[in-house]
Amino acid sequence: MQQPIVGYHLDTESHWVAELGCGHYQHVRHNPPWVVRHWVTTEMGRAAMLGCPLRCKKCDDKAPRDDLH
Repeated sequence: MQQPIVGYHLDTESHWVAELGCGHYQHVRHNPPWVVRHWVTTEMGRAAMLGCPLRCKKCDDKAPRDDLH
């Protein structure tokens, strides 16, 4: 299921995590050649992606919200 990005935070290892509109969190790493997300590396790039959809596997699996923890 596609969900919009509504914010970001850093995890304990300083990796960027997208906060999705559904309440789930998803890592958004720039890890070439497997994952190319140049936009993650700058504040302006992350801001430009706010509202853009990401596939949320946790929604597909009907997992509880991450933001309740």
